Amino acid sequence: MYTVAALYHFTRFDDPAALKGPLAAVCCGNGVMGTLLLAREGINGTIAGSREGIDAALAHIRALPGCADLEWKESKASVPPFNRMKVRLKREIVTMGQPDVDPTAAVGRYVAPEDWNALIAAPDVAVIDTRNDYEVAIGTFDGAIDPQTKSFGEFPAWWEANKDRFHNKRIAMFCTGGIRCEKSTNFLIGQGVEDVYHLKGGILKYLEEVPKNDSTWDGECFVFDARVSVGHGLEEGPHVLCYACRRPLLPEDRARPEYEEGVSCHQCADETSDADKARFRERQKQIALSKARGENHVGPKV
Repeated sequence: MYTVAALYHFTRFDDPAALKGPLAAVCCGNGVMGTLLLAREGINGTIAGSREGIDAALAHIRALPGCADLEWKESKASVPPFNRMKVRLKREIVTMGQPDVDPTAAVGRYVAPEDWNALIAAPDVAVIDTRNDYEVAIGTFDGAIDPQTKSFGEFPAWWEANKDRFHNKRIAMFCTGGIRCEKSTNFLIGQGVEDVYHLKGGILKYLEEVPKNDSTWDGECFVFDARVSVGHGLEEGPHVLCYACRRPLLPEDRARPEYEEGVSCHQCADETSDADKARFRERQKQIALSKARGENHVGPKV
């Protein structure tokens, strides 16, 4: 089994580029794979490897400026969730495109997983899912509002267009691991919303801690690795990924006539051109050849 660690931390990095090489070296040197994003506002990502490898990577991250109190969420995977290590420099560790948003200044009130059900059941609370539409499609909390955004950067415009719906309401927000809510709750506070809450640790922490019989979660939770989805107890879900459009599929979706491995699915078959599909087929061919040789199609990238 592989240990998977999902993490983020908002802190000030004066020179993220100087942190990139040593961080990549520790991860690659300990057999850790995944993606870590570095920006002036902090670090975000998910990594996987052996217990010893993850411990070494986390120790290095906790030693970075301002990261001593780093928190992370762990789960298990039966197959390698990633096939290479990427450490990337970004403008934001989660892209919202709002330069005035600063989670280190103020965020909504954290709600522990065991208290979440009571909060969202209150009649004066509006529950908003801050994730992208394809994530919401495979699972969300009962009664949650889906903004139907294709990217997190669309959320501010959605709020501006819909804010009158939430007059005199308390706002409860949630996302996969908590990072998007750090920014979305700060954004709402900046818009003058007083009562803003968010699920501490995100959906992953809720699914880990709240028994299935007590849960108000319906479906699976999309995760950004080879597992594709997880359910209660963070057990691996049934979904696979369409590698053409990166949307989740159920096993039965692969029996549909639009599905061609690595090329198209019923969700994207009409979205790509014949030239796109030809390019995807060539990529899939190279993946198959690499697999036949016992190699990864892609290797470490830092």
